[in-house]
Amino acid sequence: MIVGMANRDGPGATLDEVSKSIIEALQQDGRRSYTSIGEAVGLSEAAVRQRVQRLLESGVMQIVAVTDPMQVGFNRQAMVGVRVVGDPAVVAAEIESLIEVVYVVVTAGSFDLLVEIVCEDDEHLLEVVSGKIRACAGVTSTETFVYLKLQRQRYDWGTR
Repeated sequence: MIVGMANRDGPGATLDEVSKSIIEALQQDGRRSYTSIGEAVGLSEAAVRQRVQRLLESGVMQIVAVTDPMQVGFNRQAMVGVRVVGDPAVVAAEIESLIEVVYVVVTAGSFDLLVEIVCEDDEHLLEVVSGKIRACAGVTSTETFVYLKLQRQRYDWGTR
């Protein structure tokens, strides 16, 4: 059962052990049946379905198809370090609206934001970095780290 609601600006939801087990099962295989999960956690198929629905609705988790962008037509991925003047959250909100942006975090250190982008090619990358990210009000500089190979990507880190 979800004890609290997820909040991206706060500590998140408090989950019981059964909900954590359901999440971990779906992290390993997002297509695993509710019946199979129910057998593993001691619930009926209907009870698992209800819990999954609550986890989805609360924003605790999403169930999505994870792809290697380079194998589906996006031949250039990059992480862009962004320095800003003013409130980084305001700039992050503008940058996150870009279709090419898949990940934005506000950071401490050399950059105020880290922005992961997927692009079709180098020309598209240049357009996004120069024409879109650097054009955002408050952006003072960027540094682009081009991905050469996706070595590892995983989402099965479990729950705490």
